[in-house]
Amino acid sequence: MATGEGLGLGQRVHWAGNPHRIGTVKFVGAVAGYDGEFVGVDWDAGDGKHDGALDGVRYFQTKSAKSGSFVRPHNLSRGIAFLEALHLRYRSQSNPEDADDMYVLSASNRRVPVELIGEEKIMDKFRQLEELKVVSLVYQGVSSFDDPSHLSSIIPNTEELDLTGNLLYDWKDVWTFCKQLPALVALNLSCNLMGEDIAHMPQLNKLRILVLNYTGICWAQVDILKQSLPSLEELHLMGNNISEIEPVPSCHTEGFSSLRLLNLDNNSISDWEQIMKFSQLESLEQIYLNNNNLKLICYPCVDNTNEYSIPFPSLRCLLLGNNCIQDLDSIGALNPFPKLVEVRLSENPITDVTRGGLPRFSLVAQLPKIQTLNGSEVSARERKESELRYVRLIMSKEANNGGVERSHPRFNELKVLHGIEDEKPSVAVSYQKGMASGLLSVTLKCVGASIGEKPPQSKKLPGSTTVGKLKFLCESFFGLKSRKPKLFLEEEGSPFPIPLDDDRASLVDMGIGNGSIILVDEEHR
Repeated sequence: MATGEGLGLGQRVHWAGNPHRIGTVKFVGAVAGYDGEFVGVDWDAGDGKHDGALDGVRYFQTKSAKSGSFVRPHNLSRGIAFLEALHLRYRSQSNPEDADDMYVLSASNRRVPVELIGEEKIMDKFRQLEELKVVSLVYQGVSSFDDPSHLSSIIPNTEELDLTGNLLYDWKDVWTFCKQLPALVALNLSCNLMGEDIAHMPQLNKLRILVLNYTGICWAQVDILKQSLPSLEELHLMGNNISEIEPVPSCHTEGFSSLRLLNLDNNSISDWEQIMKFSQLESLEQIYLNNNNLKLICYPCVDNTNEYSIPFPSLRCLLLGNNCIQDLDSIGALNPFPKLVEVRLSENPITDVTRGGLPRFSLVAQLPKIQTLNGSEVSARERKESELRYVRLIMSKEANNGGVERSHPRFNELKVLHGIEDEKPSVAVSYQKGMASGLLSVTLKCVGASIGEKPPQSKKLPGSTTVGKLKFLCESFFGLKSRKPKLFLEEEGSPFPIPLDDDRASLVDMGIGNGSIILVDEEHR
């Protein structure tokens, strides 16, 4: 092993005095043209100077073009042991021997003890390590563990351990260490670049929450690791470049029988078939898939008479923000999920109204069981108004389209639900002529208190007119000058008008058709 003040290839280090700047030793030795010994480091954050080559000579290989640099050994730290970090974090804030000096003088010149409050009171409590239930040693330079046999007497009540951003590498060392914490239920190892050897791990029978974000772990390692985690309920795997789920997880496999939450945000999954491999995990309630590369959602045809074959039987929450979903059938594919009530679809092509995506009201109308959409609760009022607008939009666009039931499966159901009758022939013909010329007849009513009385105006506007453009036109129509208009759609049978808040959406997108009444108010500052 090459040496440079004890540094070896593959060792995790941080910049001396800055435990947030972490890297991996890739080279130790002489550099041509320079005196003394250097350490070549590949920095995790990519904040180096080169790719491991200098003056035409390659000394080591980096993960990116500017993540490597040469450093003198004395500028690097190999880290410290766990107990040293623990004492620095929880016992070095002040000297307990100074407690007798904490007083003020009263009016009669007598000493009055000062009661610790706020942070100081918390720190005083933390000095009693055996009382600690939550231990947080985030970016403290922890690289090794002391004799684990003493841990159960030092921090016997620790339930949550956060070791984010340290210099840990060896899985077995970490697991052996955690085995000595009898109350441990949650472990966070995020931002530790863990090694590949993950065999022969001791059992952590009580651990329920494991966070392995940005650790470089692959699914094959997860499959081995889970065998030591029989009670695991939450598994967080953000930012590990996972693209395939092999081997396929099973609810009958030890380690996943109790899994309720699986976080795969910020990975590289593009094929929905990979997600289907989780479909038989009976306890799985939440899957986070934000920031992947998924292009569609599907739910397979199943035998509903066999409860054991139903995919995702317990799934309640599915987060799919910032993917590549653009297939309209993906929306309807969410309805067969038996217990799904929360979904995130924001930042996908299918929800980008500037590129022909679906506005929120259309999503609400097509997803009858969803209670929370894109992080916002769907109220009963919003659902009713969205369904009415959706039906009106479909009737205006596809009144004579024989394939409307195939394209819009809920259309007839919603018409019956809300007692909406088909338009009369004369109205339909009139509408078709309007659509043929691209114009919609709407009535604009001024209702702003300080605008003054102004007669309603009937206008013919292109269906492609955006809400933002209409606001601009209303300033001219009603002479609003410095006042900024706020628009509402007056719905027949609805006690409250519907805000037209999306400036980029067109009138057709917002469900506005011939004869619609738009209220013009003013923004209240």
